[in-house]
Amino acid sequence: MRIILLGPPGAGKGTQSARIVERFGIPQLSTGDMLRAAVAAGTPVGLKAKALMESGALVSDEIVIGIVADRIEEADARSGFILDGFPRTVAQAVALETMLSQKGLRLDAVVEFKVDEDALVGRIAKRAAETAARGEPVRKDDTPEVFKTRLEAYRAQTAPLSAHYAGTGLLRQVDGMAPIDEVTKQLETLLAPFQTVSA
Repeated sequence: MRIILLGPPGAGKGTQSARIVERFGIPQLSTGDMLRAAVAAGTPVGLKAKALMESGALVSDEIVIGIVADRIEEADARSGFILDGFPRTVAQAVALETMLSQKGLRLDAVVEFKVDEDALVGRIAKRAAETAARGEPVRKDDTPEVFKTRLEAYRAQTAPLSAHYAGTGLLRQVDGMAPIDEVTKQLETLLAPFQTVSA
């Protein structure tokens, strides 16, 4: 089962990703984690990424795709994976599809978390207040101002992926505003048909 989780920050993708990992036994692949691991391991693509990062440049789509390509060859990802936070743009989505096709693989589904953005801002503000009330440090991106900036970036760069994947027939949607357990049920129902397809 090879899936992408799509949705703005705060939509609950991280929470549900962890539950999918547990339920279906496939790894969640974070590009940030993969990048750090590739740099630490000194792989050819990791060394390229390291040079760019040290010069302060952004890591190119080509390098990120190379890191994803290496990672999905590892044993734990052979029967599937979850991508969360990647692709971020239509250009990255096209590059990902090309890379998978070259390996004789394809995505099974792209699950979009449909949310009310105003309610999301309220949700983040509440989370920040609860964290502060417990005496814990509030994540910098959990402040409403920073969160609104992240939402705007999502709308500009990543939201167009919804139409892209709808055009490929891969797009499925869940109600991201529903209670957490209800979202999990929606996901399990939606993903169950793919459980053995990619294995």
